[in-house]
Amino acid sequence: MRLATFLHAGQRHVGVVDSSGSHVTPLALGVPAERGVLALVESLSAGRPLPAAAGAPLAMAEVTLVAPIPQPRRNLFCVGRNYHAHAKELRETVFKDSPKDVQSWPIVFTKVPESVIGPNDAVRMPGDAVSSQIDYEAELVVVIGRGGRNISRADAMGHVFGYTIVNDVTARDVQMRHQQWDLGKSFDTFCPMGPWVVTADEVDGNHTRVRCWVNDALRQDALTTDFIFDIPTLIETCSRGITLLPGDLIATGTPSGVGMGLNPPSWLRAGDVVRIEIDGIGTLSNRFIEES
Repeated sequence: MRLATFLHAGQRHVGVVDSSGSHVTPLALGVPAERGVLALVESLSAGRPLPAAAGAPLAMAEVTLVAPIPQPRRNLFCVGRNYHAHAKELRETVFKDSPKDVQSWPIVFTKVPESVIGPNDAVRMPGDAVSSQIDYEAELVVVIGRGGRNISRADAMGHVFGYTIVNDVTARDVQMRHQQWDLGKSFDTFCPMGPWVVTADEVDGNHTRVRCWVNDALRQDALTTDFIFDIPTLIETCSRGITLLPGDLIATGTPSGVGMGLNPPSWLRAGDVVRIEIDGIGTLSNRFIEES
Protein backbone atom coordinates (compact mmCIF):
# COMPACT_ATOMS: atom_id res chain seq x y z
CA MET A 1 0.00 0.00 0.00
CA ARG A 2 1.25 3.45 -0.95
CA LEU A 3 0.13 6.24 1.37
CA ALA A 4 0.43 9.85 0.27
CA THR A 5 -0.20 13.30 1.68
CA PHE A 6 -1.51 15.73 -0.92
CA LEU A 7 -3.28 19.01 -1.56
CA HIS A 8 -6.58 19.20 -3.43
CA ALA A 9 -8.95 22.14 -3.70
CA GLY A 10 -6.91 24.03 -1.13
CA GLN A 11 -7.13 21.28 1.50
CA ARG A 12 -4.60 18.74 2.75
CA HIS A 13 -5.59 15.08 2.53
CA VAL A 14 -4.14 11.62 3.12
CA GLY A 15 -4.89 8.87 0.66
CA VAL A 16 -4.02 5.54 -0.93
CA VAL A 17 -2.18 5.62 -4.26
CA ASP A 18 -3.16 2.97 -6.78
CA SER A 19 -0.67 0.45 -8.17
CA SER A 20 -0.11 2.49 -11.34
CA GLY A 21 0.64 5.66 -9.41
CA SER A 22 -1.93 7.52 -11.52
CA HIS A 23 -4.71 8.02 -8.94
CA VAL A 24 -5.04 8.61 -5.22
CA THR A 25 -8.12 7.90 -3.11
CA PRO A 26 -8.62 10.26 -0.14
CA LEU A 27 -9.30 8.68 3.24
CA ALA A 28 -11.71 9.76 5.97
CA LEU A 29 -9.10 10.13 8.70
CA GLY A 30 -11.48 11.48 11.30
CA VAL A 31 -8.79 13.96 12.37
CA PRO A 32 -7.24 16.97 10.59
CA ALA A 33 -4.79 15.90 7.87
CA GLU A 34 -2.12 18.43 8.83
CA ARG A 35 0.20 15.70 10.14
CA GLY A 36 -0.22 13.73 6.94
CA VAL A 37 0.60 10.03 6.88
CA LEU A 38 1.95 10.26 10.45
CA ALA A 39 -1.62 10.23 11.80
CA LEU A 40 -2.38 7.14 9.73
CA VAL A 41 0.78 5.35 10.90
CA GLU A 42 -0.22 5.96 14.51
CA SER A 43 -3.76 4.74 13.89
CA LEU A 44 -2.83 1.59 11.98
CA SER A 45 -0.05 0.77 14.43
CA ALA A 46 -2.61 0.94 17.24
CA GLY A 47 -4.61 -1.77 15.49
CA ARG A 48 -7.34 0.41 14.02
CA PRO A 49 -8.59 -0.42 10.52
CA LEU A 50 -7.77 1.59 7.43
CA PRO A 51 -10.25 4.49 7.24
CA ALA A 52 -12.94 4.40 4.59
CA ALA A 53 -12.60 6.33 1.37
CA ALA A 54 -13.66 9.96 1.60
CA GLY A 55 -14.49 10.29 -2.07
CA ALA A 56 -13.73 9.02 -5.55
CA PRO A 57 -10.14 8.48 -6.74
CA LEU A 58 -8.42 11.64 -7.94
CA ALA A 59 -6.01 11.77 -10.86
CA MET A 60 -2.47 12.66 -9.79
CA ALA A 61 -2.60 15.52 -12.27
CA GLU A 62 -5.37 17.06 -10.10
CA VAL A 63 -3.42 17.00 -6.82
CA THR A 64 -0.12 18.27 -5.45
CA LEU A 65 1.95 15.79 -3.48
CA VAL A 66 3.59 17.08 -0.32
CA ALA A 67 5.99 15.27 1.98
CA PRO A 68 4.19 12.16 3.28
CA ILE A 69 5.10 13.20 6.82
CA PRO A 70 5.19 16.99 6.39
CA GLN A 71 6.65 17.65 9.83
CA PRO A 72 7.96 14.64 11.74
CA ARG A 73 7.19 14.63 15.47
CA ARG A 74 10.92 15.01 16.18
CA ASN A 75 14.33 14.98 14.49
CA LEU A 76 15.06 12.31 11.92
CA PHE A 77 17.58 9.66 12.94
CA CYS A 78 20.21 9.64 10.17
CA VAL A 79 23.02 7.16 9.58
CA GLY A 80 26.38 8.17 8.16
CA ARG A 81 28.87 5.86 6.45
CA ASN A 82 26.60 2.91 5.75
CA TYR A 83 27.83 1.79 2.32
CA HIS A 84 31.36 0.46 1.99
CA ALA A 85 32.12 2.43 -1.18
CA HIS A 86 30.84 5.69 0.35
CA ALA A 87 32.98 5.10 3.44
CA LYS A 88 35.97 4.77 1.12
CA GLU A 89 35.26 7.86 -1.01
CA LEU A 90 35.05 10.18 2.02
CA ARG A 91 37.60 8.49 4.28
CA GLU A 92 40.03 11.43 3.98
CA THR A 93 37.38 14.13 4.43
CA VAL A 94 34.10 13.63 6.33
CA PHE A 95 35.18 10.36 7.94
CA LYS A 96 38.82 11.28 8.54
CA ASP A 97 38.42 11.42 12.33
CA SER A 98 35.91 8.58 12.59
CA PRO A 99 36.90 5.10 13.80
CA LYS A 100 38.79 3.30 11.05
CA ASP A 101 36.83 0.11 11.68
CA VAL A 102 33.71 0.94 9.67
CA GLN A 103 31.87 -2.03 11.15
CA SER A 104 32.38 -1.02 14.79
CA TRP A 105 29.31 1.16 15.39
CA PRO A 106 26.98 3.16 13.12
CA ILE A 107 27.46 6.92 12.97
CA VAL A 108 24.12 8.53 13.88
CA PHE A 109 23.21 12.22 13.54
CA THR A 110 19.92 14.10 13.10
CA LYS A 111 18.08 16.50 10.82
CA VAL A 112 15.46 18.86 12.25
CA PRO A 113 11.80 18.31 11.26
CA GLU A 114 11.52 21.82 9.85
CA SER A 115 13.98 20.92 7.06
CA VAL A 116 11.41 18.62 5.40
CA ILE A 117 9.88 19.57 2.04
CA GLY A 118 7.95 17.54 -0.51
CA PRO A 119 8.35 16.12 -4.00
CA ASN A 120 9.00 18.81 -6.64
CA ASP A 121 9.45 21.51 -3.98
CA ALA A 122 12.44 23.79 -4.45
CA VAL A 123 15.54 23.35 -2.28
CA ARG A 124 16.72 26.83 -1.33
CA MET A 125 20.48 27.33 -1.52
CA PRO A 126 21.60 29.86 1.13
CA GLY A 127 24.32 31.60 -0.92
CA ASP A 128 28.10 31.39 -0.78
CA ALA A 129 28.32 33.60 2.32
CA VAL A 130 26.65 30.76 4.25
CA SER A 131 27.77 27.71 2.26
CA SER A 132 29.36 27.20 -1.16
CA GLN A 133 29.46 23.39 -0.97
CA ILE A 134 25.92 22.03 -1.27
CA ASP A 135 25.76 18.27 -1.83
CA TYR A 136 23.11 15.58 -2.37
CA GLU A 137 22.66 12.21 -0.64
CA ALA A 138 20.03 9.71 -1.84
CA GLU A 139 18.67 7.66 1.05
CA LEU A 140 16.15 4.96 1.87
CA VAL A 141 14.18 5.87 4.99
CA VAL A 142 12.61 3.43 7.44
CA VAL A 143 9.27 4.49 8.92
CA ILE A 144 8.76 3.01 12.37
CA GLY A 145 5.34 1.50 13.03
CA ARG A 146 5.28 -0.29 16.37
CA GLY A 147 7.32 1.68 18.88
CA GLY A 148 9.67 0.28 21.47
CA ARG A 149 12.83 0.64 23.49
CA ASN A 150 15.89 -1.63 23.45
CA ILE A 151 14.49 -3.44 20.42
CA SER A 152 16.48 -6.56 19.60
CA ARG A 153 17.87 -7.10 16.14
CA ALA A 154 15.82 -10.30 15.90
CA ASP A 155 12.57 -8.41 16.53
CA ALA A 156 13.42 -5.21 14.67
CA MET A 157 11.66 -5.81 11.35
CA GLY A 158 8.39 -6.27 13.21
CA HIS A 159 8.64 -2.59 14.14
CA VAL A 160 8.87 -1.36 10.53
CA PHE A 161 5.74 0.24 9.10
CA GLY A 162 7.20 1.05 5.71
CA TYR A 163 9.66 3.12 3.70
CA THR A 164 10.07 6.43 1.92
CA ILE A 165 12.88 8.42 0.26
CA VAL A 166 14.82 11.48 1.38
CA ASN A 167 17.57 13.57 -0.13
CA ASP A 168 19.90 14.28 2.80
CA VAL A 169 21.04 17.62 1.38
CA THR A 170 24.25 18.72 3.07
CA ALA A 171 26.31 21.91 3.35
CA ARG A 172 29.70 20.19 3.35
CA ASP A 173 31.76 23.18 4.45
CA VAL A 174 29.41 23.75 7.41
CA GLN A 175 29.45 20.03 8.21
CA MET A 176 33.26 19.97 8.30
CA ARG A 177 33.60 23.28 10.15
CA HIS A 178 31.44 22.26 13.11
CA GLN A 179 32.43 18.55 13.27
CA GLN A 180 29.01 17.74 14.68
CA TRP A 181 26.89 17.38 11.55
CA ASP A 182 23.46 18.66 12.57
CA LEU A 183 23.89 22.28 11.43
CA GLY A 184 25.17 21.40 7.97
CA LYS A 185 22.34 18.90 7.50
CA SER A 186 19.41 20.91 8.83
CA PHE A 187 19.12 24.08 6.74
CA ASP A 188 15.57 24.99 5.74
CA THR A 189 14.42 22.80 2.79
CA PHE A 190 17.41 20.43 3.16
CA CYS A 191 15.27 17.29 3.57
CA PRO A 192 13.15 16.59 0.49
CA MET A 193 10.92 13.59 1.26
CA GLY A 194 8.52 11.46 -0.78
CA PRO A 195 6.80 10.72 -2.95
CA TRP A 196 4.82 8.62 -0.45
CA VAL A 197 5.23 5.91 2.20
CA VAL A 198 5.15 2.32 0.95
CA THR A 199 4.17 -0.27 3.55
CA ALA A 200 6.65 -3.00 4.44
CA ASP A 201 4.56 -5.76 2.91
CA GLU A 202 5.21 -4.30 -0.55
CA VAL A 203 8.94 -3.56 -0.50
CA ASP A 204 11.96 -5.18 1.16
CA GLY A 205 14.23 -2.39 2.34
CA ASN A 206 17.05 -4.86 2.88
CA HIS A 207 17.01 -5.83 -0.81
CA THR A 208 16.34 -2.84 -3.05
CA ARG A 209 18.20 -0.44 -5.35
CA VAL A 210 18.98 3.24 -4.73
CA ARG A 211 19.84 5.55 -7.63
CA CYS A 212 20.38 9.30 -7.95
CA TRP A 213 20.72 11.56 -10.97
CA VAL A 214 21.91 15.17 -11.12
CA ASN A 215 20.58 16.82 -14.30
CA ASP A 216 20.06 13.36 -15.83
CA ALA A 217 23.65 12.26 -15.09
CA LEU A 218 23.63 9.10 -12.96
CA ARG A 219 25.73 9.77 -9.85
CA GLN A 220 24.69 7.11 -7.31
CA ASP A 221 23.68 3.50 -7.90
CA ALA A 222 23.79 0.83 -5.19
CA LEU A 223 21.90 -2.03 -3.62
CA THR A 224 20.90 -1.95 0.02
CA THR A 225 22.45 -5.41 0.31
CA ASP A 226 25.70 -3.38 0.38
CA PHE A 227 24.80 -1.78 3.72
CA ILE A 228 27.53 -1.95 6.36
CA PHE A 229 24.75 -2.05 8.99
CA ASP A 230 21.46 -3.59 7.92
CA ILE A 231 18.05 -2.25 8.91
CA PRO A 232 17.59 -4.53 11.96
CA THR A 233 20.97 -3.37 13.31
CA LEU A 234 20.06 0.29 12.79
CA ILE A 235 16.76 -0.11 14.63
CA GLU A 236 18.49 -1.96 17.46
CA THR A 237 21.10 0.81 17.68
CA CYS A 238 18.70 3.76 17.58
CA SER A 239 16.42 2.20 20.21
CA ARG A 240 19.17 1.58 22.77
CA GLY A 241 17.91 3.54 25.76
CA ILE A 242 15.62 5.60 23.48
CA THR A 243 11.95 4.80 22.96
CA LEU A 244 11.15 4.81 19.25
CA LEU A 245 7.64 6.02 18.45
CA PRO A 246 5.26 5.26 15.58
CA GLY A 247 6.20 7.53 12.70
CA ASP A 248 9.84 7.96 13.68
CA LEU A 249 12.14 8.06 10.67
CA ILE A 250 15.55 6.43 10.23
CA ALA A 251 17.51 7.48 7.13
CA THR A 252 19.78 4.56 6.31
CA GLY A 253 22.79 6.29 4.71
CA THR A 254 23.83 7.16 1.17
CA PRO A 255 25.76 5.27 -1.52
CA SER A 256 29.01 6.43 -3.12
CA GLY A 257 28.88 9.07 -5.82
CA VAL A 258 28.15 12.17 -3.76
CA GLY A 259 29.52 15.45 -5.08
CA MET A 260 32.21 15.68 -2.41
CA GLY A 261 33.55 12.27 -3.42
CA LEU A 262 34.16 13.21 -7.07
CA ASN A 263 37.54 14.39 -8.34
CA PRO A 264 37.32 17.33 -8.42
CA PRO A 265 34.30 17.74 -6.12
CA SER A 266 31.11 18.81 -7.88
CA TRP A 267 28.79 21.02 -5.83
CA LEU A 268 25.18 21.71 -6.66
CA ARG A 269 24.29 24.98 -8.35
CA ALA A 270 21.06 26.91 -8.84
CA GLY A 271 18.99 25.26 -11.54
CA ASP A 272 20.25 21.74 -10.87
CA VAL A 273 17.63 19.00 -10.55
CA VAL A 274 18.31 16.00 -8.33
CA ARG A 275 16.20 12.90 -8.97
CA ILE A 276 16.24 9.87 -6.69
CA GLU A 277 14.64 6.52 -7.47
CA ILE A 278 14.34 3.54 -5.14
CA ASP A 279 12.94 0.33 -6.54
CA GLY A 280 9.58 -0.54 -5.04
CA ILE A 281 8.99 3.00 -3.76
CA GLY A 282 9.13 5.60 -6.52
CA THR A 283 10.81 8.84 -7.55
CA LEU A 284 11.69 12.00 -5.62
CA SER A 285 12.74 15.00 -7.71
CA ASN A 286 13.67 18.53 -6.59
CA ARG A 287 15.14 21.62 -8.22
CA PHE A 288 17.76 23.71 -6.43
CA ILE A 289 17.33 27.50 -6.47
CA GLU A 290 19.05 30.54 -4.97
CA GLU A 291 17.65 31.77 -1.68
CA SER A 292 15.42 34.75 -2.38
